[in-house]
Amino acid sequence: MCGIAGQLRIDGGEPEASKLRKMIAALPYRGPDASGVRVIGAAGFAHARLSIIDLQGGAQPMSSVDRRFWITFNGEIFNYLELREELINKGHSFATRSDTEVILNAYSEYGEDCVNHFNGQWAFAIWDTKERKLFLSRDRAGVRPLFYTQTKDSFLFASEIKALMACPEVPREFDLVGMDQIFTFWVALPPRTAFKNISQLPPGHSLTVQGDRVQVKQYWSVPYVEQGDSCNGNARARSEELLHLLFDATRIRLRSDVPVGAYLSGGIDSALTTALIGKIANERLRSFSLTFADAEFDESPYQLEASAFLGTQHSSVSCSQADIARVFPEVIHHAEHPLFRTAPAPMFLLSRLVRESGFKVVLTGEGADEAFGGYDIFKEAKIRRFWGQNLESKWRPLLLKRLFPFLQDFQRQPAANLRHFFRVTAEDLSNPLFSHMRRWELTARLKMLFSADVQAEIGKYDATAELTESLPSEFRSWSHFGQGEYLEAKYFLPGYLLSSQGDRMAMAHSVEGRYPFLDYRVVELGAKLPARLKMWVLNEKYLLKRACGGLVPESILRRPKQSYRAPEGRCFFDEKAPDYVKELLSPAAVEKAGVFDKRAVSILTSKFAGGKEGSFKDNMGVVAVLSTQLLASQFVNQTMGDN
Repeated sequence: MCGIAGQLRIDGGEPEASKLRKMIAALPYRGPDASGVRVIGAAGFAHARLSIIDLQGGAQPMSSVDRRFWITFNGEIFNYLELREELINKGHSFATRSDTEVILNAYSEYGEDCVNHFNGQWAFAIWDTKERKLFLSRDRAGVRPLFYTQTKDSFLFASEIKALMACPEVPREFDLVGMDQIFTFWVALPPRTAFKNISQLPPGHSLTVQGDRVQVKQYWSVPYVEQGDSCNGNARARSEELLHLLFDATRIRLRSDVPVGAYLSGGIDSALTTALIGKIANERLRSFSLTFADAEFDESPYQLEASAFLGTQHSSVSCSQADIARVFPEVIHHAEHPLFRTAPAPMFLLSRLVRESGFKVVLTGEGADEAFGGYDIFKEAKIRRFWGQNLESKWRPLLLKRLFPFLQDFQRQPAANLRHFFRVTAEDLSNPLFSHMRRWELTARLKMLFSADVQAEIGKYDATAELTESLPSEFRSWSHFGQGEYLEAKYFLPGYLLSSQGDRMAMAHSVEGRYPFLDYRVVELGAKLPARLKMWVLNEKYLLKRACGGLVPESILRRPKQSYRAPEGRCFFDEKAPDYVKELLSPAAVEKAGVFDKRAVSILTSKFAGGKEGSFKDNMGVVAVLSTQLLASQFVNQTMGDN
């Protein structure tokens, strides 16, 4: 795991090493073990290294043996040992034991198609000195970030936006269309970001720059099947196949020259991941978790039960409301994105515990819910479609009470309120975005907080129309369940879970996360499964639970799913709240940033006065406003040296 940055001069000039050093210096936490800068003709690469594989021989930027190809690489190629043998048999030689050199030789052998041979998580750039071509690639799931921009004389890229903004020629402005998308979907639609003229390379895509031509190409997408074309629905056979793939995905993700730990949340996914590690590793596993004083969020009894059952050496960090408020500015500095929940803040504290415990690598359970039907949003869509088949039914909407069993406020809602919020019309049923529209409509209401100038500039732009137009041509032929999974895995997973809550919070303390459930073979199996094996009636992750039998405690298999959450709006409004909260939410600061209407923000914040609990929308709103104000103060209204 590392930080990368680079420059390609498209005007015939030569990159400045000082610029590259400044870019990579913005990312010290991504690579505290070593750094390097190299100028190779028109290209310049920089690298900050977190040493995990081949600790002595993996320094970067690295060249191929013949020095034709140069690379700067962030991530891991988990099947590098098998690929290395394959490439040696084809006549390639190696000077190191690193997976970085495997990428170089694979590119030499297979060209741009090399990425289809990789099983891993990566963002890298290769410079071909003979063809004078720059090649960038990002892993299939979007685990590792990669951003780029173009100036009048250069193409610039980096692991994080702040490295690009270390270059004074890169503008420091919000992209208001990107912000409109974020205030609809929680994420910007790639290649947009929250910042003007700064793009993200989408997951499963590669990019080439040759001469003045920039070309982006998709090399992989989740292979969802048409309605009725799913694989054999034999639950026993499929559960055995799934467990076999997960075992191998876990095995290759344990390849490391440093100790590996695991996150243990108290849910099925992390418990199974931890159990599989225990079957493979020779030493007692270290596991790590979060606890909360507030019982509404705390899962420590299940974490301790899982740890005892699996025999791990367990450590935890307790997170309070005050902790969240205290670290929130650092969280935003690393996330580089507006947030609608505070959940990344405890993850920031958890990765600090991992690093302080002497670990650089952890395996976690992300990706299971997207691939195997774990989210309540899938259950909600199933109930609403069932209701939509008989809109006059009195009892069908009562099934909505089966949603969110861990949300006390939701469970106390009168049935009439739930029917109103989750209402279904005939027009809704034909909407390709049916599964997510209620979530997105609720978030989009927060755009009423935008200032008049922002609303005028956005005008009649319709984010959902743009997303609809970008859907794959075969989207409508997929099952309704598959459509919902696609929207979740395509946008929310890489744009929020793996980024703001994943890579950014882990790498803030120089920790690499690895995700067996995001092994492309596991994801592709999930895409082929019939929906009933993912959600049997309303029993989520049905097949995965079958695969877990005997490996995790029965109590964890039987417990209702509890989504990871943290205290939100109220963290920022008690008498001990940090000074920055009042300062950034003041009418003067809101007016200066220009994104929100100062009167609308004052009305919103008044709802939390005296420790009051806000509504779900109000909590989203206050976190979104505060995070955006922090983003403006850290990135838009200051130079990087002022942070």
